[in-house]
Amino acid sequence: MATILLIPGLLCDEFVWQPVQTALGGKAHIADLSSQDSLTIMAEDCLARLDGPLVVAGHSMGARVALEMARLAPSRIERLALLDTGIHPLRPGEIEKRRAMIQLAYDQGMDALAEVWLPGMVYEPNQQNQQLMDGLRAMVCAKDADLHARQINALITRPDAEAYISQIEIPTLLMVGRQDAWSPPAQHEQMRDLMPRARLEIIEDAGHFAPLEQPDDLTPTLVSFLLQQPGAADRLA
Repeated sequence: MATILLIPGLLCDEFVWQPVQTALGGKAHIADLSSQDSLTIMAEDCLARLDGPLVVAGHSMGARVALEMARLAPSRIERLALLDTGIHPLRPGEIEKRRAMIQLAYDQGMDALAEVWLPGMVYEPNQQNQQLMDGLRAMVCAKDADLHARQINALITRPDAEAYISQIEIPTLLMVGRQDAWSPPAQHEQMRDLMPRARLEIIEDAGHFAPLEQPDDLTPTLVSFLLQQPGAADRLA
């Protein structure tokens, strides 16, 4: 049986996957992306830490790592779930904007970074959920500016996933919040159209943190996909 690996994104950890991990009975592994400064090295480390076949779900930056894993070791990855992400290369001004956020974290601390970064990541009505926002702030503030800088470096030196995504032929589930302003549904529609065996699920009333913003809607579909036997996944993809 394949091992399930859940990969968090920028400044994230197991908190993002809490509803999914609970539904899986705590049996999934959570990737640690705290020490690397390259998406490819992150992917290599994930592959090295676990043996045998894998079912991989990634959120945001973590989904880009999942794609790298599928590129590096296609025979080991049985299924992919890619949430709130994209495959686009660097955009004009992206490096400057990301470096400004790095400087903010060093100059004013992670709490200041969280105050600037998080609101744009969460669908506005969901920002009234105090438990959600407190949890996200605590997650971000548990990190430090050096970790943030390493992960930003990984993002601004990211491989061109668009160049190889059409070669990933395993069953793939794409999921995105309808109101994800950072990684909008259109990006996922593009990915669906490029991937031979992908399907797309759009989660209503959710932003970039769809797994936490609408866990009751997202979790059952994702967990069902992760637990499918290869034959069943083939028929659904």
